[in-house]
Amino acid sequence: MSSATAHPKPPFPRQHQRKPGLESKLHPRPEYRAPEYRPAGKLNGKRALITGGDSGIGRAVAVIYAREGADVAIVYLREEESDAQETRRAIEEAGRRAVLIPGDIRSAEFCRKAVLRAVRELGGLDILVNNAAYQTSKDDLSEVTEEDWEKTFRVNIGGPFFLSKAALPHLKPGSSIINVGSVVGLRGSEKLLDYGATKGAIHAFTKSLALNLADKRIRVNCVSPGPVWTPLNAADKSREKVAHQGEKVPMGRPAQPEEVAPAFVFFASNADSSYISGEILTLLGGETLP
Repeated sequence: MSSATAHPKPPFPRQHQRKPGLESKLHPRPEYRAPEYRPAGKLNGKRALITGGDSGIGRAVAVIYAREGADVAIVYLREEESDAQETRRAIEEAGRRAVLIPGDIRSAEFCRKAVLRAVRELGGLDILVNNAAYQTSKDDLSEVTEEDWEKTFRVNIGGPFFLSKAALPHLKPGSSIINVGSVVGLRGSEKLLDYGATKGAIHAFTKSLALNLADKRIRVNCVSPGPVWTPLNAADKSREKVAHQGEKVPMGRPAQPEEVAPAFVFFASNADSSYISGEILTLLGGETLP
């Protein structure tokens, strides 16, 4: 069976989780090991810090980075410890070092401490992946509370700002910052008003920071996917919507994390993208946007 037809398609089992959600409780389990991927040592000796690295896209990126030769530190919420431990094991199975840093990126102080710990334990920092995100679906603007709005912005754009600022003194020429956007930051979403706004902000932050850091030879890019099979959605949407996630995508299904992760290798590797900065790469399963 070819990889184009091997990945699970909806309808999935009807399911819902309490936030933030655990990958270990999601059915079918997200695919992150990328068995068809062939590493080429593109990140040998590199040190990466990945937020939300316990599960979903972050886990897949952490594991594929390790397979490419990088040591990896992951940031995650304490409630996600069991998922983080699985990611640690997968990184170590690839022969690389894993550093687990639990905490909340809404805190600028925590972000500074997380960067310093990653630098201390890994011996430096070459790659920052701002992946962690929070979302909550609401049917109407009147249902979006001030607390919802502030939390979503604090996590989704505040965290990347705090972490990028903290990481900058440790990043040398050739280093890379990779943000995670979303298709809803490009076209909007009637149910994700605050989340969509933050992802639009991430796209603009990526381009602005790329210009700001160009003279330092630090590249900044953004991976902007459509639906991906991760706990983020199962912990937000209704059971029925989870069952049909990604159904309207031209390929008829959501992406698996392992299908998204190679884009992060591309942006982290100077062998692949040394002349690329300020770009937003959309991964939409066949959908096209201007």
